[in-house]
Amino acid sequence: MKKKKIAIASDHAGFYLKEKIIGYLMKSNLEIKDLGSHKYEELDDYPDFGHPLALAVANGDCDLGISICGTGNGINMTVNKHQGIRSAICWNEEIAKLARKHNDANICALPARFINESEAFLIVREFIETDFDGGRHERRINKITFKMY
Repeated sequence: MKKKKIAIASDHAGFYLKEKIIGYLMKSNLEIKDLGSHKYEELDDYPDFGHPLALAVANGDCDLGISICGTGNGINMTVNKHQGIRSAICWNEEIAKLARKHNDANICALPARFINESEAFLIVREFIETDFDGGRHERRINKITFKMY
């Protein structure tokens, strides 16, 4: 079975949680691509790390992504600007599970200031281990991309 490749990125507000999540994921049979931030620096802005994360997932270099900022909102808005990205802010396991099952989310956005480390581990595990249900949800996913007429 092919090893899943997971991209992860954060701004300064998510840096410490990102480091903890990487340590947690390294215990699994996953390949991790850390796209920064690589140190705590208040001048690190979420778009600087969100765009490379979105590109890594959108172009197929990575299977899934995890993005982290203070609320999860800023980095989520950034990655969702990319074609083929379906990012969901996940603050508990059930949201992460449904984002994968029903929305085929390929990036999990975490709100570092609103969840603790153990919650983050459970959310990330659920997101990575859950598969898309397809079926009626596939039709809905295909309607997300806006097409100019």
